[in-house]
Amino acid sequence: MSDYLPDEVLLEILQRLSVKSVIQLRCVSKSWNSLITSSALINSHLARSLSLPSKSNNLIVRYRIDRPYVEHYKLIHDDNVSFDQIQQLEIPVKCLHINHFILIGSINGLFSLYELDRFILWNPSIGKSITLPKPCIKTHDFGICYPAFGFDPRTNDYKVVRIVVQCVLKNMYGGPKQTLVEIYSLNEGSWRITSAGASYPLGISFNHWRRPAASLNGAVHFAANVKGSAFSPLVLSFDLGDEVFRMIPVPDSTFKEDDDVHTTVIGGSLTLLCHDPAMHTFNKPCSIWMMKEYGIVDSWTKLCAVDLNREIIRVLGLRKNGHIFVVAKLRCDWELSSYDLESQQVKKLGICGNPYFFHVDDYMENLVLLDKPNDAVSKRRVTRKKKCM
Repeated sequence: MSDYLPDEVLLEILQRLSVKSVIQLRCVSKSWNSLITSSALINSHLARSLSLPSKSNNLIVRYRIDRPYVEHYKLIHDDNVSFDQIQQLEIPVKCLHINHFILIGSINGLFSLYELDRFILWNPSIGKSITLPKPCIKTHDFGICYPAFGFDPRTNDYKVVRIVVQCVLKNMYGGPKQTLVEIYSLNEGSWRITSAGASYPLGISFNHWRRPAASLNGAVHFAANVKGSAFSPLVLSFDLGDEVFRMIPVPDSTFKEDDDVHTTVIGGSLTLLCHDPAMHTFNKPCSIWMMKEYGIVDSWTKLCAVDLNREIIRVLGLRKNGHIFVVAKLRCDWELSSYDLESQQVKKLGICGNPYFFHVDDYMENLVLLDKPNDAVSKRRVTRKKKCM
């Protein structure tokens, strides 16, 4: 067929096929393989998937079991009644220094993981991962690192962000407190120290719980607050395109100083999950706040509050049927469950693990990383504007 159809027509056909079908067609010929692994098809396939209304009920569930400490990923079809068609996914790389990877974030079906100074990008739909070069900034020499993972739709580029804040002890004996921002671009294949630290607001403190930052509208979002005479909660966003920090106000009653707050995306909207931090404090609600119009402060809306009791300890998000993903207590373990707010009934979904390592996200097939070698280290380049520290 390739003898009669130009590449432009083949691209139009291939970008409409499933990932599985596209992968199988790599065997047709060298020219087809070259076309399928080209950035032109990878980007057009992704752009088409993003432009279509989401009709998929596929989810990825991450969880960790204890003794031994092992993380697992499952691809699940949520049919609004129960979970079925459960498929175990295997990460093609293993941890070298710690028991399990730390999840930085996931978007469009691509995951970013790390351990110490080793960063991984993993695409479960094609079973491929790459190991990034080591970052330039050594946090043990400088301060505390807040990582994030996001997608810039303006350039079709996935980026890992490291916000490195100089800790107090490092700054006791002189010199202004600094914030450095380092970005890895998948398109460029390298880390780059930017000048974005200049726009980092003074007095900002991140929520102390390690949760993935939410990626939406070309920016990553952290729950934070401004230190001062009074506690002032906010969402700190970092734009992946213009590389500038911005503060998004939230209602005063959204969360308290010590709350465990998780930024996430539900139904295409920026959302806050606000938990009481005390593990043994019961009958405390977890409130869900959604910004229904991005960037419009008055559009923050409290969707609901779930009472944390002796059975429910965490809220993870909303299902398409309106029920709520929660972590509920079994006799000797914790299980991913579905909670009906109206009937207040909890339904177990058959996945058990540590209550603080569950993560549920929509699943979208894509071809990202197909043009990269398996577990390859990207070329290590550093821009001349800033040198590695």
